[in-house]
Amino acid sequence: MGFGVLQLMDFIARRAFLGAGLQPHTISLPAATSSDTGGVSGGASGQRDIHIHYWAPPGEPRLPPLLLIHGFGPMATWQWRRQVGPLSRHFHVVVPDLLCFGASSWCVSPGGPAPSESAQAAALAALLDALPGLAAGARVAVAGTSYGGFVAYALARAAGAGRVGPVVISNSDLLKTADDDRALLQRAGPGFARTADLLMPLDARRARRLMEVSFYRRQAITLLPDFVIGQAVQQLFTDKREEKIELLKAITVGTDEFQLTPLPQDVLLIWGDHDQIFPLEKAFAVKRCLGENVTLEIVEKAGHVPQMEDPDRFNKVVLDFLLASQKPSSTRHAR
Repeated sequence: MGFGVLQLMDFIARRAFLGAGLQPHTISLPAATSSDTGGVSGGASGQRDIHIHYWAPPGEPRLPPLLLIHGFGPMATWQWRRQVGPLSRHFHVVVPDLLCFGASSWCVSPGGPAPSESAQAAALAALLDALPGLAAGARVAVAGTSYGGFVAYALARAAGAGRVGPVVISNSDLLKTADDDRALLQRAGPGFARTADLLMPLDARRARRLMEVSFYRRQAITLLPDFVIGQAVQQLFTDKREEKIELLKAITVGTDEFQLTPLPQDVLLIWGDHDQIFPLEKAFAVKRCLGENVTLEIVEKAGHVPQMEDPDRFNKVVLDFLLASQKPSSTRHAR
């Protein structure tokens, strides 16, 4: 397979998680199909088993719980590698693989529906309920990036402020429309007929273009040889490919099924100022719709993944917000 660049990156990411005190776990949960019962909703009758792989410290939590929700693309360990160390000093960090990603699975009959954001959120709620040592109904802080932001919003809205505390949403356009998808494909250039072609590339050229529209700092991308990018395609975009394409189709954001309403929780929006996936102007629109308890932080010289491009700035903003949210309300809002 040639030089194992990806294997090295995976080793570095796993080492960061292990160094932060997190260990890999897998839990199997029965999932009801009705969203009315709080289970995983998919629209078909019967029961499904879900298997969720996640990283978390062993034993009972000694710190407030914090759930980190990844987006489309690389593994959760890659997306949150630079966050788990600083955040784990203050929080009991839990990093799951969403359904259809990594080692998590969604067992459903062939042709059955893929999980929506609400279904993903219900699965994560079930995970939180089943976590060893986590008090029943314990309040959890949540952070999600990109697609993970869709899930974080769904979880916060469904569970309410009594279960989900402060919410961090990074580079996640909760007002996305079909026109926005078409504009993204135009920015990506020729060769992309649908968003799945961009987000799930099958060759080195398209994968390179995905990285170019995702990152502001592109120097390293230009130096990557095609064979390394080809390895990335094989490792990142062929596993569970059809399931993930169906997952994209199952997104309700931007459809008549979804309506963005304010959240009662304190919310931090983080956005890279050079995001080409979800442009910065959408951040201001999302902020207006989410209510009065929303703070917007713009990360300069960053694209769609500021947690990877400027982790020091990202981590400081997140920690300042989360730690401030733990203080009494009268103290937080004092000026």
